[in-house]
Amino acid sequence: MSGLSHFDGDGKAHMVDVSDKPVTARTAIAEGYIKMTAATLALITEGRADKGDVLGIARIAGIMGAKKTADLIPLCHPLPITKVALDLTPDTALPGVRITATVKTGGQTGVEMEALTAVNIAALTVYDMVKAVQKDMEIGGVRLTFKDGGKSGKFENP
Repeated sequence: MSGLSHFDGDGKAHMVDVSDKPVTARTAIAEGYIKMTAATLALITEGRADKGDVLGIARIAGIMGAKKTADLIPLCHPLPITKVALDLTPDTALPGVRITATVKTGGQTGVEMEALTAVNIAALTVYDMVKAVQKDMEIGGVRLTFKDGGKSGKFENP
């Protein structure tokens, strides 16, 4: 299992010891989308969803998801998150909503998982809020697009 830091010398999963790593500024950006019919998108953008402000609530849910990542993913470290920002953009060409999450910390390990979690939770919240009118929505394209900080430095995913 060489090269996989979440496994010890015997191949057993463990939480990586980051106590000797320096505290550095770290940023991660992730994106994804939720695809739906034009009619469902119009319901959201026109504010006619029965459950309320779909995009506003999904934004808050994504922020909460980023903050709870260590509770959801077993080997993630709890981190002092200093910023979570979500951008939920209606896209009539999709049709659906494009989601981008930016997460920052000053810590000993990165926030990639927090950014990815934020996107997923925001998309799931959109789904939950309008599933009464459309059950076949598609969540997809979730990926890390940028990370910076730490030993591995900058990563950009075109």
